[in-house]
Amino acid sequence: MQTLVICIDRDNDLGDKANVQAPLIGKEANIEAAVKLATADPEDSDTNTIFGGVRILDDLLSRGIDAEIITLAGDRNIGIISDQKISNQLDIILKKFPAESAIFVSDGAEDETLLPIVESRIKIDSVKRIVVMQSAYLESTYYIIKHAFNDPKISQTFFVPLGLAALIYAFFLLIDYPQGAIIGILVAVGLYMLYRGFSDTVDIFWEKLKDSFYSGRMTFFTYIAAAFLMVIGTLLGLMDVWSLYTAQGIWYYGIVPLLTVFIHRTIWIYVLAILFADAGKIVDCRQRMEPIGKYMIPAFFVLSIGLLLWGATSYLISMNPVIGSGGADTQSGLQLFVYSIVFSIIFALAGIKVSNHPLATGKKTKG
Repeated sequence: MQTLVICIDRDNDLGDKANVQAPLIGKEANIEAAVKLATADPEDSDTNTIFGGVRILDDLLSRGIDAEIITLAGDRNIGIISDQKISNQLDIILKKFPAESAIFVSDGAEDETLLPIVESRIKIDSVKRIVVMQSAYLESTYYIIKHAFNDPKISQTFFVPLGLAALIYAFFLLIDYPQGAIIGILVAVGLYMLYRGFSDTVDIFWEKLKDSFYSGRMTFFTYIAAAFLMVIGTLLGLMDVWSLYTAQGIWYYGIVPLLTVFIHRTIWIYVLAILFADAGKIVDCRQRMEPIGKYMIPAFFVLSIGLLLWGATSYLISMNPVIGSGGADTQSGLQLFVYSIVFSIIFALAGIKVSNHPLATGKKTKG
């Protein structure tokens, strides 16, 4: 085959709205899918993308070029998950249709972010963006704003933080504590922005969690336990810091001492949470008769880092006359710090030794 016309539906509107499974191969399959999508949502631009690809296909065939049209669809979780699905579909199709080159058809810049992925697998001769001509009324600012906010991707980004801020502010006004509203709003909006920033990582973690649940794996329970431990540890650390802050204020203690107190309070709970998650992976690997060496080193290294941080924060607290006792305890804190360094090195070396053991690597010993 000479040319492949590739249409992209990155957010899988075909599957979500028209219940059409990608990839779509051939002119008839694409036209049928485009009609279903147009019936389900006449305003969806992916319909025009497919019809634009069909027009390009007809033009190529009329000029005697051996060509075919395909449509690839990703996932509503735009990012790593959707791009991986499109990559897998493209690999399967290229094995069936080893074309020399391709024409990339999209409806905008979002789909065109996949250009490097497609170019890594096949040479692209042309990129065609399908732009829909609208009437003057539809081009008005009101229509654009209205439809932008009706888009779930845009409305979730703008409305959710504003709604959270309004609810939190109203709650603190209700309890007659307006000073806490600023802290609550900053925490809520900050957590939401972190989630949006790490949404791909969260989605991948959630998919793994669901897979471990339906597969009956130990990692489901250990991940849940680790998450609860992380939350509990964070709350305990914040409670200690808050008690010091409300007693004298941050400028009395300083940011570094308060951070030291937080780490000293939470480090072993965090270590225990990570060990819980790692233990689940080790148990699942043993059940599947797979080597566990790659999960042994992190367990020992986490213990080593925990010892280092605990010893360092203990020494800093003993030195600080504000949050520690000072005086003779400084010598004890220094000794504890030195011991923590020694034992952390021992744990790290033990982890390397255990990970290379035949039981951990899955290799059989000669004998």
